[in-house]
Amino acid sequence: MAYRRTLKRGVGCTGIGLHTGRPVRLDLRPAPAEHGVRFRRTDVGVEIPAHIDHLGRLDHATTLSRDGVSIDTVEHLLSALYSLGVDDVLVEVDGPEIPVMDGSAAPFVILIHEAGLRPLKVSRRYLKVLRPVEVVRGGKWARLSPSDQFRVSYTIGFDHPLLRHQSASVRVSADTYAETIAPARTFGFLREVEMLRKAGLALGGSLENAIVVGETGVLNQKLRFEDEFVRHKILDAIGDLSLLGHPLVGHLEASKAGHALHAALARAVLDAPDAWALVTLPQLPVVTLPGAPAPAPLATQRG
Repeated sequence: MAYRRTLKRGVGCTGIGLHTGRPVRLDLRPAPAEHGVRFRRTDVGVEIPAHIDHLGRLDHATTLSRDGVSIDTVEHLLSALYSLGVDDVLVEVDGPEIPVMDGSAAPFVILIHEAGLRPLKVSRRYLKVLRPVEVVRGGKWARLSPSDQFRVSYTIGFDHPLLRHQSASVRVSADTYAETIAPARTFGFLREVEMLRKAGLALGGSLENAIVVGETGVLNQKLRFEDEFVRHKILDAIGDLSLLGHPLVGHLEASKAGHALHAALARAVLDAPDAWALVTLPQLPVVTLPGAPAPAPLATQRG
């Protein structure tokens, strides 16, 4: 039987918020069984559970809120915690946004590796999908279907020669995540930067923490993967679906989706109790985390 897990010890880091541009301190601390993932704003003393019930705005990032207090850009950290099997942890942050680091989840993978994982004496329950649940908005859609594992298949398409079509599919495990998904960075279009900053967003964005796409190519020196864009979408989707509150056993398929559609799918699943069941599974495999994740191939298509 698989057991819930927390960190062996506390770890922390500092950085800036992608959208606020403000410096912030982040600390991950061990927590007891059934605590779940919780964010504590140490500057105001408010604690916010990482659950769809506390979902806030979805404006180019995922925000959690409670009692008028919010914490922004939680998806990259949640993605790493989920994929590495951290069920119970207290995330302390002294500002309104999680630090963006290099724009990927790889720094959080390394942080969790430093802390180590410790099993707790409570069995881990998984949300097993029993029938398909789908949300569609125009030409965008996302679907969760039954599977004997957690797999994500994602397709993106933008009106840009570099991003007209990318697809990738991956079975999510600690090892595959650390090597093939976590290093993928967030991205944005140069033509949108001025508009975002006028709206008070992307104030901390730079070529050091995001891929910036110009008219003919990326402004950064090079991509970490040829299909880094769709891999980052998978990273985001994992973080957003972690707000279901349980690890998934199912197949996520998505086309041209984003934070809002991921959240809508999570809500649709919880609103359909006949579509899922909570189950226990055999013991999780031993996690091995590389110190410096390197690119590895996925089942991909690009055109």
